[in-house]
Amino acid sequence: MYKIVRSSRLYEQIVQQVEESIHKSVLKSGDQLPPERELAQQFGVSRTAVREAVKALREKGLVEAYPGRGTFVTDGTGYSMRQSLDRMLKVGQAEGSGFLAEVREILEPEIAALAAARADQEDLSSMREQVAVMDSARKDPDAFIEADLDFHLALAEAAANPLILSLIDSIVGLLREQRMGIFQVEGGPERGQYHHKKILEAVEHRDPLGARDAMKAHLRQVREDSRRAPGGQES
Repeated sequence: MYKIVRSSRLYEQIVQQVEESIHKSVLKSGDQLPPERELAQQFGVSRTAVREAVKALREKGLVEAYPGRGTFVTDGTGYSMRQSLDRMLKVGQAEGSGFLAEVREILEPEIAALAAARADQEDLSSMREQVAVMDSARKDPDAFIEADLDFHLALAEAAANPLILSLIDSIVGLLREQRMGIFQVEGGPERGQYHHKKILEAVEHRDPLGARDAMKAHLRQVREDSRRAPGGQES
């Protein structure tokens, strides 16, 4: 149904194709979109790109996502509320990336701890897959960064709390910008990958305390590498 997409802004092409399907009535109000994994395979992109596309489609008032049920084409109701939330996010972004660091340090260590307690085999397979992609993509910033984002989203999914997943989804765009800067720091990707593996190891061993500590160490590394990134902004 969909074409493989290749672009530095993959999610925009996904949005365009789905939007065309809606306008041509190939997709109608009430129709359910395929699951993320299936959409990612159809488009030939990461799940992170699919998430960004779904978020953009929601902001346009074209789809609505219901935790535990899926994503459905909508008639546009509730669009004004999403616009208000989007404005709030833009204000936060304008205030500086230091706020992003604080949010991550509050949320992600506890997310890692919950993931260690709740992850199922599918969650673990997803995390392992993203770590493997990062190992093979040290020279490919786009592939590395998308896998990095998918790893953190997999942790949020493993926490088995739809509100947590929604919160992490809401900052994915900011995280992508942060990671692009860190990728340009010498040794940044390697340091990040070291910590990713420590987090994964703790989750695999069902060690919430270890997962929490490993994530805290990772976020300290992110702060330090962000200071060295072009522009020298703390993240």
